[in-house]
Amino acid sequence: MTALNQGDTAFVLICAALVFIMTPGLGFFYGGLGRRKNCVNNLMACYFILGLCMLMWVLFGYSLSFTGNNFGIIGGFDNALLLGIGINEPSPYSGSINSYAFVAFQMMFALITPAIITGAVAGRMKFSALFIFIAAWSIIVYYPLAHMVWGKGGLLGADGLKAVDFAGGNVVHISSGVSGLVLCLALGKRFGYATTSYRLHNLPFVALGAALLWFGWYGFNAGSALGANGLAAHAFLTTSFATACGLLSWLFMDVIRGRKPSLVSGCTGIVAGLVAITPAAGFVPIWASVIIGLTAGPICYLGIIFVKQKLKIDDALDAFGCHGIGGMWGGIMTGVFATPAVNPDACTDGLIYGSFQQFGSQIASILVTIVVAAVGTLICVGIVRIFTQLRVGKREELIGLDVSQHGENAYPSFNGLD
Repeated sequence: MTALNQGDTAFVLICAALVFIMTPGLGFFYGGLGRRKNCVNNLMACYFILGLCMLMWVLFGYSLSFTGNNFGIIGGFDNALLLGIGINEPSPYSGSINSYAFVAFQMMFALITPAIITGAVAGRMKFSALFIFIAAWSIIVYYPLAHMVWGKGGLLGADGLKAVDFAGGNVVHISSGVSGLVLCLALGKRFGYATTSYRLHNLPFVALGAALLWFGWYGFNAGSALGANGLAAHAFLTTSFATACGLLSWLFMDVIRGRKPSLVSGCTGIVAGLVAITPAAGFVPIWASVIIGLTAGPICYLGIIFVKQKLKIDDALDAFGCHGIGGMWGGIMTGVFATPAVNPDACTDGLIYGSFQQFGSQIASILVTIVVAAVGTLICVGIVRIFTQLRVGKREELIGLDVSQHGENAYPSFNGLD
């Protein structure tokens, strides 16, 4: 057994702290993109998750995700309340780091994932309904997917379908993006969606949120190597190049469509590049990350246009457009460019090297993830409706969710509704 390494443990704990800051960062990103009257609600939608999902993770989330195995779908309760884990015990998922460090690192993924969903329903979902939905969704969708992809004996991972997902393409982005799409369809469009002009209210918030997301994402991807090693450095670089290319390719799409390159476009391109490289960061060559980032921008850009303009779906802050589509594209590109030369223990050659096996596994895992997320979301919607309505009333929506749901105003001296 590999001996505990203090450097690896310290590295993973630092990365866990970086991933933690992504959830408040996402709150600022969504808060800036939304309307002024919903800024507090968009922030609160991310902040309450820090409390709820952190508590659930310690109580039973970690155990269901990473302890035991039931049919390759879900774990058990052997480590509920983190009982049975020694303070100096090596993690079964990386013998060089402390088990508590692994628990803490994975906990941050369980926070950011449901927070992504909130962008799809911004401006119209009751806070009490969202609270119940996120609790149910974590149990019904997130914990099973984390086990299936990353857990020992999981249906989709190394012991099953052999699909690879370095830092959460399936588990985090496809799951949250698809769930956000299904949930916003269940809620319906915002009042005045087709006729009222929409103005995002705080560009500096958007830029700050994007910066915090990019900063934290280095912990997200590099930390998934679970050690201070060459694979972590490789993931750091692939993350950097893909994100840079995502930013530039999104701006280029604005230019070729006759628009001015905007700050919002640049920030959205950052997120698209980050999402797309996430499943591939530790499996593809650095040169491939450039291709993934350059293609992620246009793919997500056109995907958002298709969802909003062609399908007329009110994905308020483009959770599906960026995370769902970007995650799928990243998973597919992992199947194209993955190579054992980068990570010999985890993948086979991708499609570009003449092998179909990894590519086929990636496609199958994406389809399974879509089904789990969509069906699980519908079940969660049904659970919520037992207790409360999903959506606020028309008057509450028009005056804004800040006042109607929280009794607060982001800008107390301002009395307008934008």
